[in-house]
Amino acid sequence: IFSADLGSRFSDIELREEEGIPTEEFLESCYAIVPVLDKLGPTVFAPVKMDFVGNIKKINQKFITNKEEFDTLQKIVLHEVNVGVAQVRNSATEALLWLKRGLKFLKGFLTEVKNGEKNIQTAL
Repeated sequence: IFSADLGSRFSDIELREEEGIPTEEFLESCYAIVPVLDKLGPTVFAPVKMDFVGNIKKINQKFITNKEEFDTLQKIVLHEVNVGVAQVRNSATEALLWLKRGLKFLKGFLTEVKNGEKNIQTAL
């Protein structure tokens, strides 16, 4: 099921010393997961996919406003903290938090499947 080329992989992202996680590579890796959600179950995972894609887009929208300034996720978050919008609804920082939660959920689900769980509801 997962033999398709996923393009960018999180494990291939090189962290930048002192600067953190490169935004563009991180977003590419996130986008590469979207087709996997379709293969897992377009109905069951539809809400997860919508949430996932929405959060990726919010971060990308911030990134494209200034690709040089926001070349790492940490720079985006620090900027939003400094201007007082990090905790505002629909901020890139909030989107990153929810994206992280979605990735953690997906990892847990896939771990259950990998460990032999056949029932999707149980794995969820």
